[in-house]
Amino acid sequence: MPLLESVIVLAALVLLSNVISHYLVSIPVGLIQIALGFVVALIFKVSIELETDWFLLLFIAPLLFNDGRKFPKRELWKLRGSIFANAILLVFLTTVVVGFFIHLLIPKMPLAVGFALAAILSPTDPVAVQSIAEKAKLPSNILNLVSGESLINDASGLIAFKYAIAAAVTGYFSFGQALGDFTYIAIVGFISGAVLMLLISTIRDFLMRQGINDVVFNTILQILTPFIIFLFTEEFLHASGVISVVVAGVISSMRKNTFATYLPEIKLVTEKTWEIVVYLLNGFVFIILGIELPIAMSKTLEDNNSSTLSAIIDVFVVWLFLVVIRVVWTYINMLLISKKNKSKNKAKPSWRIALISGFSGVRGAITMAGVLTVPTIIKTGAAFPERSLMLFIAGGVIILSLVAAILILPLLTKEKGIMKTSNEVPDATLVEDEDAIITSDSGDTQFNEKQARIYIMRVAISRLESERRESNQKVAYELILEYQFMIRRLEFSDQDDERLRQIVEEEADIRRIALDGELEALDKMRLKQAISNKNYSIINKKIMKQKAKLGQINNRKISFVTVRNINHAFVQLGKVVRRTLYSEKELKMVYERRNIEKALAKAAIKALSTYVKKSDDGNQQFKQQAMYHLIVYYRNRIETLKRTKNINQAESEEQSYQLRLKAIAAERSAMQELMERGYITWSLASSLREYINYSENVIMLSEED
Repeated sequence: MPLLESVIVLAALVLLSNVISHYLVSIPVGLIQIALGFVVALIFKVSIELETDWFLLLFIAPLLFNDGRKFPKRELWKLRGSIFANAILLVFLTTVVVGFFIHLLIPKMPLAVGFALAAILSPTDPVAVQSIAEKAKLPSNILNLVSGESLINDASGLIAFKYAIAAAVTGYFSFGQALGDFTYIAIVGFISGAVLMLLISTIRDFLMRQGINDVVFNTILQILTPFIIFLFTEEFLHASGVISVVVAGVISSMRKNTFATYLPEIKLVTEKTWEIVVYLLNGFVFIILGIELPIAMSKTLEDNNSSTLSAIIDVFVVWLFLVVIRVVWTYINMLLISKKNKSKNKAKPSWRIALISGFSGVRGAITMAGVLTVPTIIKTGAAFPERSLMLFIAGGVIILSLVAAILILPLLTKEKGIMKTSNEVPDATLVEDEDAIITSDSGDTQFNEKQARIYIMRVAISRLESERRESNQKVAYELILEYQFMIRRLEFSDQDDERLRQIVEEEADIRRIALDGELEALDKMRLKQAISNKNYSIINKKIMKQKAKLGQINNRKISFVTVRNINHAFVQLGKVVRRTLYSEKELKMVYERRNIEKALAKAAIKALSTYVKKSDDGNQQFKQQAMYHLIVYYRNRIETLKRTKNINQAESEEQSYQLRLKAIAAERSAMQELMERGYITWSLASSLREYINYSENVIMLSEED
């Protein structure tokens, strides 16, 4: 497929995968992207010629550079021993041990080919690890270890693979030469990444002193940085470009740029551009992986001389042996660290943690990119031995490691002790419930990002409530509802399907209480003959329809939103047309209906308030939020129904602008308080500050427009 069409198709599939992921929340988006790529390759016969060199340059270099920028520096330094042990020693141990095992398992596969297959299966994939971690809720120490090693083990795995393939093709192997080459490649790659990053940063500082502080220029310069460093290191120094971009990313985040601090727009645009680049590249990697899988497996499936069932069994056995080696290695490493730090009262070795580490070793695009470069012939002119079976096993292990991680890791990480909840609230004015507090391994009270953002938004809501006046109530309630929607989305983000179903049922019960309050008030109005029979019938029918929908909430499936919205648009258009043709009598009916709906909204609030006073489970977090959300909705509805005159749009926009700025100021103060009192880390505070600044910039830009 031509390059331009390939990019367009890949980008479209990335967008489609994220739409599907919205509905299939239990499946990591990476696996959905692999499936889409697989389907596209089978149905439309799409293929992409995958070469290791350009794949590493275009995809792995920028992704690893960004991971290096974002990786927690303290954790990287703290786990440096384990990370380098896993990234180098474990890779070479896996190459040797698994290589011998594959040769014994499949005698027709030469030992050198077994080493090559084991070498390319040894690196874990950084993109796949992050994709799995989002769903599996990995403990922070395991996630940092696996993520850290995946930044480096690509280089060691590819070097081992290169020499194993050379031995298989030529029949010659020199351990001394391989060791010397690896030492040169690693050390020079490290130095190259550090020196080039410092040089680029110095040039950038110089240009900014000269007044060249264009936002677009600086953004493009940073995006090009990993490509420049990777190419220079690989082409001119013949060292590891992978190691160089990782080191460059770490150096980039550690070096303070004095001038950039005076130009926050540069940082803002750069970070958002990186988000777009990483979003697309992550998706491209998984989709290309899915497209290449049929190529890797087809020859084995079509070969009548080989058993497909036997090949599938080989895949399972090789994957299981890889997991066992990783589990045993992790346990022994924990045991040695425990003995070394015995006096420091460190945690004892745990087989559960070792198992989590073992199943977290997900293989991905690096493995596929490497194995597809295996030559078709050897030096003698004969066909490369068992090439098709080698590709089949590599592709099968990738899929099996992803699926196993999805199914098994959530079970292993659900045990208590990974992330402990404190029983004591450190400050009643700071948090509302004990679930908002997380206790780290060191015993310090910490918020994670989700909890910090929820707390900050609740403070903003409190500020909006305090600023609410008769003149701005409509706008204030609309902004409060916006914050409430964001809070609800965050609260639901880590709930399993069963808990979500329970929450929805509870909220449906609360909604019924409000509707019952409306019906009761409507019936009283009718008994007093305060409303017309026609309006009673219209509103009663509307409320009963809403109650019927609540009764069907558990059976509701994904609907065709577009069709529903088009239908809604036609209904609204019909209402507008009819209003222009209203007679005086019909206008009176409309005004009466507005007054009825205001009274019903007040009755619903009263019913909800009565329920809160009588209820003995008012301490439930989700019920409290649902109740508040519904009351704000009814208050906003009342304010909307009050406005019978034309709304002054300019006045409303100015009120919204002022209130948003005050809410942003409250968010910033809340974030600062959390940081000063030690409830969030400096890195999390920086991330939250960036988000708040971005929100403020958006508000300022909209005001200018």
